[in-house]
Amino acid sequence: MATAAPAIEDRKASVEHFETIVIGGGQAGLSLGYYLKRLGRPFVILDANERIGGSWRTRTWSSLRLFTPARYNGLPGWPFPAPSWSYPTARETADYLEAYAARFELPVRLGKRVDRVTRADGRYVVEAGGKRFTADCVVAATGFYGTPNVPAFAAELDPRIVQMHSSEYRDPSQLRPGGVLLVGAGNSGADIALEVSKTHRTWLSGPDKGQIPFPIEHPLRRLVVPVLWFVASHVLTVRTPLGRKARPRVLEHGAPRIRVKSKDLDAAGVEQVPRTVRVENGRPVLEDGRLLDVANVIWCTGFRHDFGWLDVPGLDGEGAPVHERGIASEPGLYFLGLDFLYSFTSENVGGVHRDAKHIARHIGS
Repeated sequence: MATAAPAIEDRKASVEHFETIVIGGGQAGLSLGYYLKRLGRPFVILDANERIGGSWRTRTWSSLRLFTPARYNGLPGWPFPAPSWSYPTARETADYLEAYAARFELPVRLGKRVDRVTRADGRYVVEAGGKRFTADCVVAATGFYGTPNVPAFAAELDPRIVQMHSSEYRDPSQLRPGGVLLVGAGNSGADIALEVSKTHRTWLSGPDKGQIPFPIEHPLRRLVVPVLWFVASHVLTVRTPLGRKARPRVLEHGAPRIRVKSKDLDAAGVEQVPRTVRVENGRPVLEDGRLLDVANVIWCTGFRHDFGWLDVPGLDGEGAPVHERGIASEPGLYFLGLDFLYSFTSENVGGVHRDAKHIARHIGS
């Protein structure tokens, strides 16, 4: 018995306590960290990646560029260090996030994937990377990169067909010779379709999600983009009738296409086809009954929320967060960086700061 006591004491001593634990060190978690530090609140940011900006490095394709100019991509306190009207790459965004954390000396602990969050004795218990932490507040700031959303019938594809989710796609060198089917006609699908069409016959499958009516690279963007950004940030919010009407559609169907237009796809020879609904004899089948004989399938079908590690009240029956502008009904629980959390720009690099500031003030009140 004499040898058991030190072990128990060691376990207790190894549990660190913080007022706030922020889960996720992307743009959402770092923005919140900036405001919490300004308020003088004790906190730590836990991130599963080995480097800050990890998701921008590992879950995006090489040619990806942001849809907003650099002037709209800065986090609080530091503008994005690039020409104002340029469109940063995913790598530049990752490097900016890493530099941001260093610039403001934010307490980010890397390689700490959160396995479970529970509640005991009035505190949250966070288990991550073999360590235990306790906190008065927990902020789930894991953003929109959840679990890849791939239909169950994907497993029925002929094993000779190369298939991957868009988060696994980097460049056309991953593909076999032959046709490419991209399932999901949103921004990711259209962007990748345009790229792979240079070397492969390409089909883009899914309903048209609409598109903004002008080329974002056009010189007139200096006049038009500020208007669109204002509308997306201040008109399309949960507080306006127009925003409340738009929000369910955006959450269910995604945003309209921004960079790639239908005419761009037509000019590149991309065939736009109906939804992919099943697999027959190992081949994908479209809603109109056509079977496509392709060598590659890229699932541009987005992500679904993955809060299986959150073992406390705060989720609905389908595992989605229940909140009012990021504030859950469970005391001390918050969500940040979600699609349309407050406005159309809530998930954007340069749009998350408003929600972060709102949550920081609530924590500090």
